[in-house]
Amino acid sequence: MAASQRSPATSRDGDSDPTSIGALVVAERLSVTVGAGPTETRIVSAASFEVPAGALFAITGPSGSGKTTLLNLLAGIDRPTEGRLWFAGKSIVGESENALARWRARNVGIVFQFFHLIPTLTAAENVLLALELGRQVPRRDWRERVTTCLGAVGMQTYAHRLPSELSGGEQQRVAIARALANDPPLIVADEPTGNLDSKNSEIVFSLLRELTDRDKTVVYVTHDQDLAGRATAAIDLLDGRVVASRGPDGGLPQ
Repeated sequence: MAASQRSPATSRDGDSDPTSIGALVVAERLSVTVGAGPTETRIVSAASFEVPAGALFAITGPSGSGKTTLLNLLAGIDRPTEGRLWFAGKSIVGESENALARWRARNVGIVFQFFHLIPTLTAAENVLLALELGRQVPRRDWRERVTTCLGAVGMQTYAHRLPSELSGGEQQRVAIARALANDPPLIVADEPTGNLDSKNSEIVFSLLRELTDRDKTVVYVTHDQDLAGRATAAIDLLDGRVVASRGPDGGLPQ
């Protein structure tokens, strides 16, 4: 596959991306550089691509190719050194840290490879903590929301168990429930099956895929070529560059 480097058009003030109808995320020449002079390294280099709304979108590539850094850019965790990034037609580059944190709370749910559940909190309390931090759901609805999110991943009967009382697959399902707590349109997952056996990998991946049927957009990093092949759209990275891409129709984006 040849890489697609489509550049979105911008409005006169540079804040909106009116031409990318159907795209939730549009990246234009995103780069991340660390160090300076002889130690300067580009982790992500001029990456341009679109994530269609409702897509199951894979980011693949060898270790050290910049996949996690790129995912962090999409989640508003890291900032690009260069380039532009639009979410639902609005630029999020240049926002203050506080504004980005508020944006992330409304729009992004994060699933980590190693779960990152609070070990002293039950499954229900881990989801509740996301609600307390996000403040997107009225307090009176928190208990119902926790039950709904755990139910969505088949973990409602484990609500009062600590992470140490759950298997790896069960912990990752709770992590997905936590990511759903504030009902964000975008879920990002960094090697979400990388720490699981094949049976639990299939369960967790199926849950992520089902989220796209609930109007979520899921972007995931994976080394697993089988899981990458199930994506509805994908990009491949090598040395921080997008070297191949696949669109929703199975072909290259135009």
